[in-house]
Amino acid sequence: MTEMTKGQEARLVIDGKSYTFPIIEGSEGDRGIDIKNLLQQTGCITIDPGFKNTGSCCSDITFLDGNRGILRYRGYAIEDLAEKCQFIEVAYLLLHGHLPTAAELERFKGLLERFALLHEDMLHFFDHFPPNASPMSILSVMVNTLHNYYPEMSDDPLENVEMTAARLISKIRTIAAFSYKKSMGHPLVYPSNDLSYCGNFLNMMFDKPVKPYTVRPEVVAALNKLLILHADHEQNCSTATVRMVGSAGVNLYASIAAGINALWGPLHGGANEAVIEMLETIYADDCNFDKYLAKAKDKNDPFKLSGFGHRVYRTYDPRGTIIKNACHEILDVLDVSDPLLDLAQQLEEIALSDEYFIKRNLYPNVDFYSGIIYRAIGIPSNMFTVMFALGRLPGWIAQWKEMREDRTTKIGRPRQIYTGEPARKFVPIEERK
Repeated sequence: MTEMTKGQEARLVIDGKSYTFPIIEGSEGDRGIDIKNLLQQTGCITIDPGFKNTGSCCSDITFLDGNRGILRYRGYAIEDLAEKCQFIEVAYLLLHGHLPTAAELERFKGLLERFALLHEDMLHFFDHFPPNASPMSILSVMVNTLHNYYPEMSDDPLENVEMTAARLISKIRTIAAFSYKKSMGHPLVYPSNDLSYCGNFLNMMFDKPVKPYTVRPEVVAALNKLLILHADHEQNCSTATVRMVGSAGVNLYASIAAGINALWGPLHGGANEAVIEMLETIYADDCNFDKYLAKAKDKNDPFKLSGFGHRVYRTYDPRGTIIKNACHEILDVLDVSDPLLDLAQQLEEIALSDEYFIKRNLYPNVDFYSGIIYRAIGIPSNMFTVMFALGRLPGWIAQWKEMREDRTTKIGRPRQIYTGEPARKFVPIEERK
């Protein structure tokens, strides 16, 4: 891990007594107050709901500057990676810390091809989910089950981590495609080593005995870009969950399954599905923008303008800009006319000229246009969060690996301030009124 530099000290005064804590600085100038000895020195803890101001770790993987709209994986700008790389190159970068050479990439591809198939016994599990089962629940269960079939990480979790990472990255697309096929009642399509990572997934999703699927390079390129944009994003809810669960010594499969469950939430990975639902609602209501903008501004109205704003970014999400351009490109190539795209563009234009949204830095984020791309290439809305998980998996694995390799890692155990009843005398049941 890159060495942190210690700068000035922060001074805290409690009840007239002064305490000092070191300020540490990262390689990009971000600063944090090291309070690991706060409780020991002062008897106090910090309260920070949602961890808005709390750094849970130091990491070499992803740099995010929300004020300037910067996102980098291992030092590389997201714009360059999305434009010039394959998804599996970016996965390798996140796992190993450097972009692969041609030989390293071929070796990694070989591992992905080797591990693409599921154990045949696992196929029977799909038969026991109800037809309307959520693809995310299926994904979580199946990933967790992988540990029973491939337990080689049990003795030394880091010894075989590259092989296990390749197995997970390869098999998760097979699980995702099979879950879709089962929900449709269609026969399964097995992976093919003749196709690329993204091409393979698309073929498993959409090929049919009665209607063979043609893997179009433009669709592969669009999906490749989407997965890269979602590959990691610092300490978000699901990534923090993977680290938290992993800090208890839990195996990689179970930690990833926990991350999948965290991603499932509508405030996290389910946001792109919420955008499509919102756009469909507005469209069905004669595109009454004024009505829904007013609802979004009303603090007593539960309606939210999905796809706008971000917990970290205070300007345009750099991924949102890339994905907006990709959306136009793929719709043009496929000659798809989607009224929701027109509606989304109008909504964006109106919102960004509205003082309410400008003042609150509510710009379109990565979720705003991604669902429209998925619709265009045939992926149903209930699979959108699964697609997010496919992209985020390399980042989760890299974060888990970094956490396990860090000798300063301790089991995650937040504190609390108790606000319940003070100590009271126990009353026998016969005396209670």
